[in-house]
Amino acid sequence: MAEKKITLPVVNLSGEKVGEIKVSADVFGIKEENEQVVHDAVVTEMANARQATAKTKKRHEVSGGGKKPWRQKGTGRARAGSTRSPIWVGGGTVFGPDGNQSYKRSQNKKAHELALKTVLSDKVKEKTIVVVDSLALEEVSTKKFALILKTLGCVGKTLLVDDTEDPKLVLSSTNLPSIKCVSVDNIGVYDLLNANHFMISKEALVALEGGLK
Repeated sequence: MAEKKITLPVVNLSGEKVGEIKVSADVFGIKEENEQVVHDAVVTEMANARQATAKTKKRHEVSGGGKKPWRQKGTGRARAGSTRSPIWVGGGTVFGPDGNQSYKRSQNKKAHELALKTVLSDKVKEKTIVVVDSLALEEVSTKKFALILKTLGCVGKTLLVDDTEDPKLVLSSTNLPSIKCVSVDNIGVYDLLNANHFMISKEALVALEGGLK
């Protein structure tokens, strides 16, 4: 049985249609929502992105202590042995983070691929994926690249993907706050969901499809 294909239009940087490309329906045409898998993928990516450097000082790390604040009996106040006590202002923290905590999570490889396929399929359904024949720029120019994005209808948050790390493309898009440029092997589920538009070169699309088959 022949594999089902989906046809996507291919445009140039001027917005003119220059051809078409057929992609696998098993990657870009999934009908199931797979909400749980997508949710797990986002939670995993966000958790693994945490630096986990938060740290509080325990009572043996704060300054002070040593001398007993006042004598044990006869003052009418509650007994106190050290100003490092957690109940004192400036005292140590009892169960705070120690800087060694880990929030790392993992997801099954097939589940992660399914999440990517699901979100990519949604982009196709919503017609928010723009396939460009080439993302090679003649020069580094943020202004000109912003005009290209406007011409292609990529207004708002846009995820930009190419198969090569073209320095002209990277430098031209760096100062645009709504643009995130990533390599084809570094596409995340969260980045796809967070983007209003998904712009990808024809070669990168082929590479992406091959990696998810």
